[in-house]
Amino acid sequence: MSIQVGQQAPDFALFNTAKQKVTLSEQQGKPVVILFFPLAFTGVCTAELCNVRDNIALYNNTNAQVFGISVDSLFTLEKFSNEQNLNFPLLSDFNKDAAKAFGVLYEVFPAFEMMGVSKRAAFVVDKNGVVQYAEVCATPGDLPNFVAIQETLAGL
Repeated sequence: MSIQVGQQAPDFALFNTAKQKVTLSEQQGKPVVILFFPLAFTGVCTAELCNVRDNIALYNNTNAQVFGISVDSLFTLEKFSNEQNLNFPLLSDFNKDAAKAFGVLYEVFPAFEMMGVSKRAAFVVDKNGVVQYAEVCATPGDLPNFVAIQETLAGL
């Protein structure tokens, strides 16, 4: 079962592409958008993260910190981020701790029978660390509801 609205978001400590450790608890005091995505360099994941890139002002206007999280290595994420000119941090959940804590880890990914890939999911965490929006996409081909994410941020 994934984390639900009203629950305290589980803390995580993950490395970003600059090889710095980032924790969710360090973000307290501002809203955080957490976007779990299955794999870098895939079509839907690229579309999702480029949508956020192209609309980053909407997130910045609400003082929200956006994080993209996948099980890819930080080196893979660095190359992906650079190639797509992403303007928000990507975090490596290589050990799958965050995906497990949020309840968004496939036992077996539907494509290619890969084990331990995160589901596509979106969470909005308020300044106190409480989840105010939670969405786990039904299939890896679905995108999160960006309008609902923006509405949630606007209401914080």
